[in-house]
Amino acid sequence: MSVIDTDRAETTFDHDVVVVGGGPAGCAAGVFTARYGLDTVIFDRGRSSIQRCAYLENYLGFPAGIDIETLYGLLHDHAEEAGCEIAPDLVESLERIDDGEGFVISLQDGEPVTARRVIAATRYDGEYMRGLDDETAMFETHEHDGEEHEHFDKGYAESDGTTPVEDLFVASPYGETGYQASMAAGRGTRVGITVVEDVRREAGYPDAVANYYDWMRREAELDGEWSDRDRWREYFDDRVPDDHDLEANRLTEIREREIDRRLETYLADDDIERRIERGHERLLEHIDDDLIVEAAREIETERENGGS
Repeated sequence: MSVIDTDRAETTFDHDVVVVGGGPAGCAAGVFTARYGLDTVIFDRGRSSIQRCAYLENYLGFPAGIDIETLYGLLHDHAEEAGCEIAPDLVESLERIDDGEGFVISLQDGEPVTARRVIAATRYDGEYMRGLDDETAMFETHEHDGEEHEHFDKGYAESDGTTPVEDLFVASPYGETGYQASMAAGRGTRVGITVVEDVRREAGYPDAVANYYDWMRREAELDGEWSDRDRWREYFDDRVPDDHDLEANRLTEIREREIDRRLETYLADDDIERRIERGHERLLEHIDDDLIVEAAREIETERENGGS
């Protein structure tokens, strides 16, 4: 949706965000970070736990259920449409860059890459995160069949995905949310928004206006006082604390950028219709061609017989 302005220092990274894992949690997080304008890559070797499912019957929006291959294709298609790069590689380790800002991500096949922020979205052991923090805090030991096993602590991250390691966010594993695909997608969404809000604060957005939402509304709702840009300026200024430390020019720049972003979320009727048509066309790309042809013949037959 928006080109972001992090106003960051001299350090340059290969990516703004690296997401480890391309299942529902990772793709949901990536959709939100990429739509905000963050350079986002999702590393996915196809080992998402959802692929152990024979057939998915409780993922909202699919009344007769959906096979995992089609759902996986839809997830990745959506993430790429939002602006994510999906790389078929396995993350082996994460290391902090020497100055403490950002990460080096080592891969099984490709060359290492750097990223400002990392979202962990794999439900398994989290071995690639070892060494980033005190291991007694990040991992816990359980005894099974007389043997001790270490696992990533699902309570390590906060509910919004933040962790004691700056710029490391955890979408999965977290609590009990990883065991249902729809819960994992919701968790990924929450973490993606957390990352965006973190970026906005770093760019200078005061806390009162750093919150982020991503939803489109009808232009017809933009009436009365809210169609006036000055009303948005007043709304913004009223929420900026008096003791902020931003220069006046910088504050004005942030305010105008935010007003632009908000106004872009209102869609005219013809734009809505175009998006509806395009959305349906994209869904057809994931449906078996023979089924589409069969359905088209049935529709044509109904029309010839006077049906609706």
